[in-house]
Amino acid sequence: MSRPGLRAAAAVVLALVVSSCAGSTSSEAPDFTPAPSASTTAPESQQPPPSQQPPPSQPSSAPEPGTLITTAPSDFGQMLFDAKNQAIYIWESEESSTPECYEDCAEAWPPVLTDGTPAASGEVDSALLGTTKRRDGTTQVTYNGHPLYFYAHEGPGEVKCHNVSTHGGLWWVVNPDGVRAP
Repeated sequence: MSRPGLRAAAAVVLALVVSSCAGSTSSEAPDFTPAPSASTTAPESQQPPPSQQPPPSQPSSAPEPGTLITTAPSDFGQMLFDAKNQAIYIWESEESSTPECYEDCAEAWPPVLTDGTPAASGEVDSALLGTTKRRDGTTQVTYNGHPLYFYAHEGPGEVKCHNVSTHGGLWWVVNPDGVRAP
């Protein structure tokens, strides 16, 4: 590509980045944390004596809160949902807790991920909840030994893909007992 072509491509990319930031409709302010300045501590003469200083903060031993898995009624009986009422599925092609849905499969069927220990609500059996590592290092929630997924083209409360075959296998909703719905 010629230099003028590179400059034009760079200008287009820059314009897209700027317009996507400026076009945000979020009511929340961006979370910018300023870098600490070199003069953030008071001179020694202005610091309180050691007995009046707060104790140093200790790292928290509480585990990170994980993804909430709950149940709700559907046309297929009670089934698993997340806290946002998004239907949860398992894939016939996965016979163990090892995820096999990647690339275009994971675009259509995003994994249910967690940053901590998954939490049970409703009729979910906490003993059946678990996790497995994905190739990218993220942690995916499992139920009764099966990796869990959402369908990317469903809204909250929608259940459109039970018993649907894509990406080489059937997708099923999950009952609280850990097996697929009939």
